[in-house]
Amino acid sequence: MITLIGVGHVFAISENVKDVIRSRRPEVVCLELDPARYHSLMQRERSGSVPIQYRLLAYFQTRMAGKFGTEVGSEMMAAVTAAGEVGASIALIDMDAARVFAKLWAKMSIREKLNLLGGALVGLVLSKQTVEKEMDKYETNEAEYLETLGRGFPSVKEVLIDDRNKHMADMLESLSAKHKNIVAVVGDGHIPGLLQSLKSAEVETIRLKDIRAGNVELKQGAVEHTVTFWYRNE
Repeated sequence: MITLIGVGHVFAISENVKDVIRSRRPEVVCLELDPARYHSLMQRERSGSVPIQYRLLAYFQTRMAGKFGTEVGSEMMAAVTAAGEVGASIALIDMDAARVFAKLWAKMSIREKLNLLGGALVGLVLSKQTVEKEMDKYETNEAEYLETLGRGFPSVKEVLIDDRNKHMADMLESLSAKHKNIVAVVGDGHIPGLLQSLKSAEVETIRLKDIRAGNVELKQGAVEHTVTFWYRNE
């Protein structure tokens, strides 16, 4: 069984994420992180290996997380804590951020770059209410929302979403061949793509809207293992 927990990096959901992991008691907890971002998050240090585009995104997320009364990545740190409590291994299943953003910047058209930078600047002054409205649009029709993103930013959707979905799905399938009980903590926008790629696996999904509402069934598993780390770099 693979349990996909959909999260948002700016929302105060840490305790709910911990509760889900404690109740499932997985053998492995997978995180949407690479080693550089994991180290940066756990040490609360800025990594010099990530490009300026990623740092701009991180700055926006930090500002927005403050408006929701939390810190960026707190849900990932909570997942690590809960993994330690149940004796689960940690698997870092995301692609290397520096390589991803280098590929993205090379692939984007001038128009996409200008629109992306313009959107980033607008994002710096977004209100909490505006973010909530965008979340409502996404949750109402996620397929249409992602399709609209693809039309406006085809390179962003391909490189930041589709390619990473395939990579993370491959990692999950590889791990599921060795472990019967896996939890993966990923951005909620990745879940539709992961489900398409994980058709042969038994998958449970817990979406962000349910995590935020505390509307999640808690159940008890029974597997404990020593904490180790898994990561594949491509």
